[in-house]
Amino acid sequence: MSDTPVATLSWPARLGRLLVLVLLAGVALQLYFLLRIALMTVIDPASTTFQRSEIWRLATTQGSVDWAQEWRDYEELGQPIARAVIASEDAGFVEHSGVEWDAIEKAWERNQRAEAVAERRNEQLERRQQQALARGRAPAEPPPRVEPKVVGGSTITQQLAKNLFLSGERTAARKAQEFVITFMLEALLSKRRILEIYLNHVEWGEGLFGAQAAARHYFRIDARRLGAMQAARLAVMLPAPKRFERRPGSGYLTGRAGTIAARMGAVQPPR
Repeated sequence: MSDTPVATLSWPARLGRLLVLVLLAGVALQLYFLLRIALMTVIDPASTTFQRSEIWRLATTQGSVDWAQEWRDYEELGQPIARAVIASEDAGFVEHSGVEWDAIEKAWERNQRAEAVAERRNEQLERRQQQALARGRAPAEPPPRVEPKVVGGSTITQQLAKNLFLSGERTAARKAQEFVITFMLEALLSKRRILEIYLNHVEWGEGLFGAQAAARHYFRIDARRLGAMQAARLAVMLPAPKRFERRPGSGYLTGRAGTIAARMGAVQPPR
């Protein structure tokens, strides 16, 4: 390696060194993720990045942390919850390699339409506010902006990758890293192990994580004793667990759970 002082290097040389350092840091980060995932073949992960962020949020906003989570091995979770979650969240879980490209494309198209609708609605609200100002009848405060309803096309493996290691921000860099971790999970862990970790760490309410804690909280029984409809209700909650925890009698929840329960018979979870 050259002994030329950094101060005398030309800017292309300094830029080259910087790029090499960034590349090495990126490789080191991927090796860290790879090692962590390899350890999961024999060691149950104690917590996820998402769970730790929730602990911090609860501690700082509420001054206390009410937490419920009980690890259960795959056999102890029972088949109903495994079937229900696959039927609801990722019907192709057993067959795909971690990513459902068609589902991602469809979700992107739906999100584009939702953003366009929200933008038109916000433009209408802004015009109405300007008209009210012109007439001297301005509202006390401006109306809140309409936010688009964003849907995801993530598989169970992608959801696990995000929850284990990543933040919830919606950026291209974060999504790219999610893909890399997803393929690492699929390469090193069996489908059964991926689903086992997912079911033990996914959120089911405020400070409520894992199928066992959810079954005890909502139905006062162990996860392995859940019936088809009970398991289906829990599975339907997953996209928005905190919202459905506040509205357990939601008509949508009941109707969607019936649909998922009907699909469960066709699902073959990993064994």
